Amino acid sequence: MTTIYDPNDPTYYDETDLREELGRVFELCHGCRMCFNYCDSFPMLFNFVDSKDQQHADLTASEQDAVVDACFGCKICYVKCPYIPPHEWALDFPRLMLRAQAVRTAEHQRDLRARVTDQVLARTDLVGSINQSISGLVNPVVARPNTPIRRVMERVAGVSSQRLLPTYGKVRFSRWFKDRLPRFIATPRAKAAIFPTCFIEYMSPEIGADVTTVFESQDIVCSLPEGVKCCGAPWLHQGNVAEFTRQARANVERLDEVVRQGKDIIVAQPTCAYVVKRDYPIYVPGEQADRVSEHTFDPSEYLVNLMRKDRSMSLGSVTVDEEVVFHAACHTQAQNVGLKGRDLLKKLGLKVRVVAKCSGIDGTWGYRRENATSSRKMTQSLADQIAKTHSTTVVGDCHLANTAIDEALGVRVEHPISLARRLMGLENQPPLKGQ
Repeated sequence: MTTIYDPNDPTYYDETDLREELGRVFELCHGCRMCFNYCDSFPMLFNFVDSKDQQHADLTASEQDAVVDACFGCKICYVKCPYIPPHEWALDFPRLMLRAQAVRTAEHQRDLRARVTDQVLARTDLVGSINQSISGLVNPVVARPNTPIRRVMERVAGVSSQRLLPTYGKVRFSRWFKDRLPRFIATPRAKAAIFPTCFIEYMSPEIGADVTTVFESQDIVCSLPEGVKCCGAPWLHQGNVAEFTRQARANVERLDEVVRQGKDIIVAQPTCAYVVKRDYPIYVPGEQADRVSEHTFDPSEYLVNLMRKDRSMSLGSVTVDEEVVFHAACHTQAQNVGLKGRDLLKKLGLKVRVVAKCSGIDGTWGYRRENATSSRKMTQSLADQIAKTHSTTVVGDCHLANTAIDEALGVRVEHPISLARRLMGLENQPPLKGQ
């Protein structure tokens, strides 16, 4: 049994060892089959083995690679798997897929088109800073699929022309934060540093503004960590461990300074929060990463936890006639902290129905040209479930999933903190979204 998922182990990049581990895990998954209705990786794997008269060892390298390609890293299989550590079989299918991508990258097995797409999707700070500065020109392009310019983008950069892409804000969140007039808090309940990552910094600064407004209304002093960049998830998911580790180490050093000042870290995008909580301690092991992980929270998670500790804390109560639909994003579920966005809305007195189905985006996987068809099928399946509720109020933690739902249904999906801010009657922030 190999079970080598530690990127710091020299055997991690040994392709022969990787193939052995793929064979071991695939045999166990084929025997279990619990994950038959998750991503396409599992039915594909089962069909491959079944076609070879149950001979797992007969799978070719190309068949193993096809299973890897079909995995988009939602991590729900890990959440549901009965054989994860500390079980003796120690299955970790998502981390095995990450290892396979890392070996490909290290062995230069990715073709030129894939490498170009990798660069476009991974350099979020560079692309985000440019696009945000000309959001008035960029937003009409990214918000309109299947136009000639989008088809050109697909051919050049490998980003699907079929998908509705997130638009960009008029101003960066960090600029809004520094220019705002903060609420005076005489007796702070807590201190929080908002780590915006690229999603809030460039694309949805209004979510960061809503988080700040709601937190300050609850006597939580807010600040920004200095010198942080994108969490690095796109580098990790495409197998570029060197770039991810470099970015993760720089962020860990900055974020640890914040924690040492007695502040907690707030990350409003589930994928980014998962990376900080779960991936940083693995790829940049040590006390700093462990400390940062322990003090990182989703904004709804942070508020709900504080309210459980301090019974005097209240968001008030509102009345909404219809049921609110809460989309439980995959990377929210993967954190195993519960559905705190739902819990927050319930504390406001709302009736909440949960829809827990993958949007098919998962980081940047669903935006790649080669994955667009499969991704859109998953998005449509999620949209169909939401449509059956007949609710006009849909919320979700994940900015990427929310954009996909908007694409399929034409419904604007709010972050739960944004809905809470609005229902609490807190003053609207200045317009932050580009036109």
